[in-house]
Amino acid sequence: MNTEIVRQKDKPLANSSLASQVKGFRDFTGEDAEKRQEIKELLAETFKKYGFEVAETPIIENEEFVKGENKEDEAVSDIYKLKDKGERNLALRYEFTFQLKRIANNKKLPYKRYQIGEVFRDEPTNSRRFRQFTQCDIDTIGSTIKDEAELLMIAKEILDKAKIKNEILVGNRKLINEILEKEGIKNKQQVLREIDKIDKLNEKEIKANLKKFGAEKLVSIFKQPESFFKKYESYKEVDELKKFCGYYKIKLIFQPSLVRGLSYYNGNVFEIKGKEMKETICGGGSYLVNGIQATGLAFGLDRLSMLADYSDKKEKTLVLSIDEDKKAIEVCQKLRENGENVIIFYGKPSRALEYANSYKIDKVIFIGNEEVKKKKYKIKDMKTGKESLMGI
Repeated sequence: MNTEIVRQKDKPLANSSLASQVKGFRDFTGEDAEKRQEIKELLAETFKKYGFEVAETPIIENEEFVKGENKEDEAVSDIYKLKDKGERNLALRYEFTFQLKRIANNKKLPYKRYQIGEVFRDEPTNSRRFRQFTQCDIDTIGSTIKDEAELLMIAKEILDKAKIKNEILVGNRKLINEILEKEGIKNKQQVLREIDKIDKLNEKEIKANLKKFGAEKLVSIFKQPESFFKKYESYKEVDELKKFCGYYKIKLIFQPSLVRGLSYYNGNVFEIKGKEMKETICGGGSYLVNGIQATGLAFGLDRLSMLADYSDKKEKTLVLSIDEDKKAIEVCQKLRENGENVIIFYGKPSRALEYANSYKIDKVIFIGNEEVKKKKYKIKDMKTGKESLMGI
């Protein structure tokens, strides 16, 4: 059988309007997919280094389990709902944290787990917000503030390796509640939702929204210097976190208005923002799992991929067999044993070079009759166009 005909290497794959993507969902191929995979490997490698074990959970759960006790949260209202043939009410997971209620049950504490996978939210989309996205979580069940500092160290290490300039913001939910109590503000959940919009709306809009609840005074309170908040009992948790982060040489920026959207947080909360992107790269905080204190941090793979610098990634090599298949395979295997990423190509040099350019392959090694006789192979650098000879 003629493999040239079967593979039709000269023709691009046909596109069909019937195969177009659903809004908010995407395909990843080539460099984009490779970059995402490298980041996943960086995340998993770093998580394991700090003693976190991997976990996997189902994408589909019972709707009531997905909703949990936080039915009023915006993220919960955006879940994808579905039914199976048995007419059971099901939903796609919108995050991993609620599933910890099941998998952390009866685990020896502290239980440290990480998970990387797809989550789904039926919400408005934009160029940086999608309905299916890859979330990368680490959580410690049975945690203290010392564990919070460790999570922030893990985040710092990952972002430093990915060459992403960032700043770490910290707030405290108990502190905000204490302020609301002292100021006699009711309707706490509604007020928290408005506070959470502080970095999304202008001050005039925030004041107008808070005025509905008699809480516009919060805007001026949150503008006070950090020393102002030391009079509140709950600030001690922020202070302790800053102390342990100091041991890791981590700088924190105190942001008293930091809420985080989900209502289950009960202590310190944190967000990490890139200096080149206003959206949050990763965020988390402390909360309860089955009545046990826990802390967690979630990274968004999509935003990490947008910002990460992987200019020093491993090179790709194409080995071209010009009717010297046995020797070409031997060379490929030798290069692979040395840790190189290698593609073998059978055919004409012109088509091999066109293929290498198409897939941004770094160098091409030519193996023909003349090269085998001389035991020297021509190597073409696809970036510079320079050619050289070397023995393999």
